Amino acid sequence: MTTTEIKEIITRNQGDIAFVIGNGINRYSKHAEILSWDDLLMSLWEKVSLHTLTKRPNGVSLTEFYDILELENIHEKNMQKIVADLMSAWIPQSHHYLISARIKQLNAPILTTNFEETFAKTFGYQLLRTDQNSFTDFYPWSSYHGDKQLELPTEGFGIWYVNGMINYHRSIRLGLGHYMGCVERARTLLHKGNEERLFSGKNVSNWKGYKTWLHIVFNKSLFIFGLGLEENEIFLRWLLLERMKYFKKFSDRNHKGWYITKRNNNESDHGKKFFLERIGFEVIEVDNYQDIYENIWT
Repeated sequence: MTTTEIKEIITRNQGDIAFVIGNGINRYSKHAEILSWDDLLMSLWEKVSLHTLTKRPNGVSLTEFYDILELENIHEKNMQKIVADLMSAWIPQSHHYLISARIKQLNAPILTTNFEETFAKTFGYQLLRTDQNSFTDFYPWSSYHGDKQLELPTEGFGIWYVNGMINYHRSIRLGLGHYMGCVERARTLLHKGNEERLFSGKNVSNWKGYKTWLHIVFNKSLFIFGLGLEENEIFLRWLLLERMKYFKKFSDRNHKGWYITKRNNNESDHGKKFFLERIGFEVIEVDNYQDIYENIWT
């Protein structure tokens, strides 16, 4: 698909769109301090383990490896705080400004799976909260960066953090246990813990999660880019499955989805495409990363 056609998708759906953005946007800059998840985990290994390891072994997922790190952490260093400190110096590059400005112009939400505040730094956005009465720094799901106070996350532009944020380092989700905790928390909000009555929690106007970024997932069309969405993305993959179940149960509430990726022929990408198409996403392939991080935003 051409960049012009992708731009048309964004413009045509601008009244009902949110952008889900992963660490690919940071990796594109090739900035010396930007780490891949593997680099980040190996950096943590060097800080907490007495054993020598040069790379993450095959057969161990990123989330599982982090939990192994917790077992290796004999000095009980706060690894979430270490991660927050490592990322605190990250600064936006030109494409961050470009993308942030365009999405702000669209008055659309950003859901980022990243912890750092690179997007927030583009135009000095402030830390705000939709829910003033209920807050936990373990799950600051009603906190966002933006330029105005929102009553609802779907109301306009804001930068929301799916996997935690460095401002609240205890919220950073890295391990399998962390992700399972997120699943359990979201499940309780969506279903009230009642497996026999799916979405008994969500099927009311002012449901318990309506002040959190979860409300965006179920009430906006999602445009995903810069996100590998590999098998280790347990929480987000589960959430997208729940989203599709919700739309099948309440077909009049359906929203669209697009997943933008660079074209290749990896076998694992065929499986990812199968997964995404079955949960309501159109997989859009482009020729290069410049199309994803620059050309479609100009």
